[in-house]
Amino acid sequence: MKRQKVRKAIQLVSLLIFPITLNYFSPYLIIQGSFEGVLTGSGVLFAALFLFSLVFGRAFCGWLCPAGGLQELCTGIVDKPAGKWQDKIKFFIWIPWFAAILSGFVAAGGLKRIDIVYYTESGISVSAPAGYIVYFSVVGLILVLALTLGRRSFCHCSCWIAPFIIIGDFVKERLRIPALRLQGDAGRCVNCGSCDRNCSMSLPVGNMVKSGEMFHRECILCGVCADSCPKNAIRLYMGMKQHKEPAVVVTQRSQSLKGK
Repeated sequence: MKRQKVRKAIQLVSLLIFPITLNYFSPYLIIQGSFEGVLTGSGVLFAALFLFSLVFGRAFCGWLCPAGGLQELCTGIVDKPAGKWQDKIKFFIWIPWFAAILSGFVAAGGLKRIDIVYYTESGISVSAPAGYIVYFSVVGLILVLALTLGRRSFCHCSCWIAPFIIIGDFVKERLRIPALRLQGDAGRCVNCGSCDRNCSMSLPVGNMVKSGEMFHRECILCGVCADSCPKNAIRLYMGMKQHKEPAVVVTQRSQSLKGK
């Protein structure tokens, strides 16, 4: 479980410096900047996270995201699985938002400059009392969703960054790029349910192991399922996708061998 202690420590640091980094995650400043032909710090970050996902999938969400760190703290208060219906909501938010950004650059006549610290005095997001209104509004939204709808519900419902990473994750799978992945061993699985109970994103990890398909667009590669499995049936690794036989095939082969 040492890996999980390190992961949680990194997320805690990310959360503590959120008042500094808030504008670099801003969905509003990127739209405002686009109508001036300016690519803001958040725009650069979102593009970088798309590229990051080509190798590391959604590991940013599981290891580095301040919103993720805040939501995991909430599980100490409300630890219930998030509903499956939540996953598509963020795309209904993201599509018109992304369209607005593109429209802004078109209206401005294209990209004119890149300004990492756009509307960010001295590079610090919350540098004046008024900044805390935005900061606590964002934190409040994250808290309300996590405490009412279940584990990491902000990630499922409202995160404007996740679609960039999910698209990159799909591209990674299509291009068969060596990347950070999960691998399941159906032969080792004893159906204890530990992976399902502990999954940060409330995914059916046990079924994924049995089917032999460990890729899921909502998986944040936090490694909790691997570290909580008593039989080491799941592992987090870097490399090419390794196809594993589903549990039913493994069982049939085992029975065939016994018959002989």
